[in-house]
Amino acid sequence: MANLHQLLKVMIEKGATDLHITTGTAPQLRIDGSLTPLRMPPFTSPETKQICYSILTDAQKHKFEEFNELDLSFGVKGLSRFRCNIFMQRGAVGGAFRTIPFKILSFDELGLPPIMDELAKKPRGLVLVTGPTGCGKTTTLATMIDYVNETQDRHIVTIEDPIEYYHDHKMCIVNQRAVGVDVPSFSEALRRVLRQDPDVILVGEFRDLETMQSGIRAAETGHLVFATLHTTGCQGTINRIIDAFPHEQQEQIRVQMSTNLIATLSQQLIPRIPKGMIAAYEFMVTTPAIANLIRENKTYRIDSAIQTGKKYGMQLLDEHLWSLYESGLISTEDCVDQSRQPGQMQDKIDTHRRGLDVSKVGEEGETERPVLRT
Repeated sequence: MANLHQLLKVMIEKGATDLHITTGTAPQLRIDGSLTPLRMPPFTSPETKQICYSILTDAQKHKFEEFNELDLSFGVKGLSRFRCNIFMQRGAVGGAFRTIPFKILSFDELGLPPIMDELAKKPRGLVLVTGPTGCGKTTTLATMIDYVNETQDRHIVTIEDPIEYYHDHKMCIVNQRAVGVDVPSFSEALRRVLRQDPDVILVGEFRDLETMQSGIRAAETGHLVFATLHTTGCQGTINRIIDAFPHEQQEQIRVQMSTNLIATLSQQLIPRIPKGMIAAYEFMVTTPAIANLIRENKTYRIDSAIQTGKKYGMQLLDEHLWSLYESGLISTEDCVDQSRQPGQMQDKIDTHRRGLDVSKVGEEGETERPVLRT
């Protein structure tokens, strides 16, 4: 039976992002978004337990056996860092391992909007990075923190569960706090962080109402706050935060968001042609016009404001998907499937293939329709 180090080495050699270990099947690698089983016999329950336990300390084993689930990160010298979730399923131990490169990429390497470096220089405010699980939010935030670390003299405090990318002290002091190890919860860490004289605060996830409140308050009191949410689209992100609060607090939160939100970046990872993955972004800068829409509860008009805000670097997700499709970087199927308006996107692609003007597709009066494939 292969040990965990051997499996992780194969994972890196094959360019996989994830390794799945579970009873009754061979280990499986996620490569370019698809799962591929390794050519070896299925693992038994004792084997999966032995492999997953091989990286745990005694304290971590006790914690796992108490809660039946455990998040952790670890590094393998000369290979990579990894984020891991160990869990129970049908009475057996399973594990999911994700690679975290030692090297932190630049804004250009990630294909981020050019304005991102300007946002990282802001003295205060809230920057949100959103998207589904596994879309690269942590990588984007690591790049932003690294940029601040290399260009400014600040005190950065990160609150993460678990710590994934390690940041050395460069121009900044960087203190990284792991939830469940260094501090009991995100909300508790945010309550304490203001006593630590921070300039920049990274919140690994706006997980609950209390964390959202504390994060917005930290931005309001003169700190630059980066945070993530599992939401899709800039408009949907703002609605998600406001709707998390009791009705009687929502007007106040709208005002706070309108004055403190600097920008929202929503992203998705898509298989790239011929191989690899590429990120598609929706990006919103909180201009006075957008701040007014948030304050007046007219978030349904934010998409239109993003469309007219290209001079600020703003773009809708579908606009970026279209540019990736036109450049031959993503397939027709992925372009349509990842689109927020798949009916309009399919019409646009069909019109483009016929050599006609695509600028009229999706204009006023046209509604979204389902995509039919034969």
